[in-house]
This record gives sequence, structure tokens and C-alpha cells, in this order.
Amino acid sequence: MADKDGKMAQDTEQPRVLIVIPARYASTRYPGKPLAELTGADGVARSLVRRTWEAACQVEVEVEGAARIVVATDDDRIATACAEFGAEVVMTPESCANGTERCAAALAALGGQYDLVVNLQGDAPLTPPWFIEDLIAGMLRDGDAEVATPVLRADGAALNGFLEDRRNGRVGGTTAVFDRSMAALYFSKEVIPFTSERFDDAAPTPVFHHVGVYAYRPSALEDYLGWSSGPLEDLEGLEQLRFLENGARLLCVQVDARGRQFWELNNPEDIPRIEAMMARMGMS
Repeated sequence: MADKDGKMAQDTEQPRVLIVIPARYASTRYPGKPLAELTGADGVARSLVRRTWEAACQVEVEVEGAARIVVATDDDRIATACAEFGAEVVMTPESCANGTERCAAALAALGGQYDLVVNLQGDAPLTPPWFIEDLIAGMLRDGDAEVATPVLRADGAALNGFLEDRRNGRVGGTTAVFDRSMAALYFSKEVIPFTSERFDDAAPTPVFHHVGVYAYRPSALEDYLGWSSGPLEDLEGLEQLRFLENGARLLCVQVDARGRQFWELNNPEDIPRIEAMMARMGMS
């Protein structure tokens, strides 16, 4: 388990893992989002980036050498806030177009001496540690996978939330479809696959919620920087589609919520929704 300084346990038989939290201030949809505050069940408000870093520090993964958990940013306001709560910060170029490019920049800045790089999006403070643990394990089992990402079967409540966002013109969660070998076929901000059936809140549905976490092999990050964005990435605004448009194998790893609720912070309207989830789960 990582300690408060982001250091992790050592095991010479396991690869070195770097967890990067990309945090950009200048967001078109939600400027300053990493510093938006969420109030937990204990009534204490903490910034989104701090809560995401604290989630990363709960991950139990055995690694070779001293792996790091770092916040990668291009903004001094975010860097200052992260330093105040004890996170290690890596400054990355403002020109990074998305979190994947920022992870590549962070890896280069740290000397590239890691075997797997995990991109823990800074807008997912409810990500349970076992999502990341299962993601890393899935990546290590599949030697052909260049990238991996978790998917969570949506229950009726989550599916209804997606549909409500779309009806109101909001960009909400991303959905994923994959083949029988769990290789990704497509990701969309629309709800796919289409279903006309309606589900009770607790009922499982055929829709899978894409969890915005990735594990990359360093070679995949290098390839990514050499590709220009394609039409699908540009249309959907989803960085992972660049891998699919260039024929890379992107493994979907199904994770189990274990009763936990999950939602990303995409819009200011998501703050009360996430705070209500935290209150129900007793998360401080």
C-alpha cells in the first residue's frame, strides 16, 4: 500500500508501476475543476485532486523499486495546492492535449524507468482502489494488451443517470462495448449499446460504464505521441479512441463495484450528486 508520500511496497518479482493523476486547470467545460471542493460525510471539504490522490494512495500493488504516485499538471495553482497536502507534483507542458499525453510527459520527466503507467483521471474521486488493482492485474495477465481500462456494468440507476444527462444536453459518463476477448470495440459519450428496455435502479443492464482509468505500457505512450488525433477522437472528445483508430489492442477489464457507487465529476451539476453518494456510503 502507498504511504502518505506516495511510496509503495517493494517486490523484486513485480514490475514497477507509476500512478499519474493528470490535472489541468484550463478545461473548456469546467475551468479549475481539479480544485473544486467536495464535502464528505464528515462535513469536511477537500479538493477534487486531493480526493483523487487519496484514492490512489489506497491502492495495494506490489512493485519493484520505489514506485511513485504523482500529480501531473501545467498550472502553478494546482501545483501549490497539491504540495500543501503532500502530493508529489510533476510539471508538464501546457501543450498536452489530454491526460494520456500528460502521462507520457510525466513518464519522460521522471526518466521513463517504469514498466506500467496508470492514468488515474483527476475527475474520479470515487474510484475504489480495487478498480486499479484489478486493472493492473488484468494488464499483467494479457501480454498482448498495449493499454487496459476498467469497465463497470451499469445498474438501472446509473443507466438512468446517463439518459437523464443526454436528455438535458449534458455530457455525462462514457459507455464502452467490447468483443468476447474483452478487447475494446468502441467508447462513446452516447449510451451504447441501445436498449429500449427500462430497468429498476438495482437491476443489471447490458450497458457498461467506462471508468476513466488507464494502464499503459511505455511503448504505447510513445506510439500515442506519434499519432495525430483521428475523426472519432475529435468527434467524441475521447482520448482512448486514438488507440482504437490506430489498431492498438485496448483491453477492457470488468470490475465489481462491491456495493460502492461510482460517478465522475464532468460538470458542476455533478458535485451534489457525488456528495450525496459520499454521504450514503459514509465516505469522509
